Amino acid sequence: MPVNKSMIKTADLAKSFGDNVAVDRLNLEIRKGELYGLVGPDGAGKTTTMRLLAAIMDPSSGDAWVAGSSIITQGELIKEKIGYMSQRFGLYEDLTVMENIVFYADLYDVPQKARSTRIERLLGFSNLAPFQDRLAGKLSGGMKQKLGLACALIHTPEVLFLDEPTNGVDPVSRRDFWKILYDLLKEGVTILVSTAYLDEAERCTRIGLMHKGRILIENEPKKIRNSLDISMIEVWSDNARSLVAPVKTIHGVTQVGLYGDRLHISLEKNTAVAGIINDLKQMGIEVKDFREILPSLEDVFIAMVEK
Repeated sequence: MPVNKSMIKTADLAKSFGDNVAVDRLNLEIRKGELYGLVGPDGAGKTTTMRLLAAIMDPSSGDAWVAGSSIITQGELIKEKIGYMSQRFGLYEDLTVMENIVFYADLYDVPQKARSTRIERLLGFSNLAPFQDRLAGKLSGGMKQKLGLACALIHTPEVLFLDEPTNGVDPVSRRDFWKILYDLLKEGVTILVSTAYLDEAERCTRIGLMHKGRILIENEPKKIRNSLDISMIEVWSDNARSLVAPVKTIHGVTQVGLYGDRLHISLEKNTAVAGIINDLKQMGIEVKDFREILPSLEDVFIAMVEK
């Protein structure tokens, strides 16, 4: 791996399962101290990418380096440098919070001298100190995720892999979880997180929109939202779902997205908003309100997939 500040770098990384291409010649570079988000729906290749980078499985072709070590020739060394939290993290539900953390400390050969300080810090970090004697099986979903994170951090990794860590977790616990990640960033930990939640992607320093094993576009979330050189209007109307198809037929409309009782309507360049609103009314569509907006990450993702 070339000498630079990259903590994760891939070179045409690929993985196939028979005829199914899960990761398709992926070229990715993540710098030290970044919180990078792999964003995409189920089946996009996010989990397979994580497993490849964690040296859990071998690639079909290509290579990758994590903290300077090759996933092909130095897999065991990589495992010492990373924390990996899979979608179903291996907590032992019949053990207490403290017993789970101690078990992972044993697993990673954490020195006895450093244990008490690290464990005390992680319990405080995750707000689990009052629950250290509770069985893991009796914890809420959000608390289980925090415990999983504490176990993944017990050996002070340089790189942290989190595979959809807040999937199925309530909004308050999701917020708390991301607050912990921001604290880790301040300590210089490099974090790669996968998520299907596009609102969470906004929290990352940089994201890659992934589809069918490839990165369609990557950049800071705000820059990605600004990358679509189109104007967009948000329209409120009753029965918005039934209006998607007819609105698509209006001249100057390139794309229509449904958001509850609102439509996000993408327009061709130099298309007058007033003209579109007039066309909607002529079609008998009641427009309760409308405004010009910037495309959301979801708008960008849909537009790129359709291309």
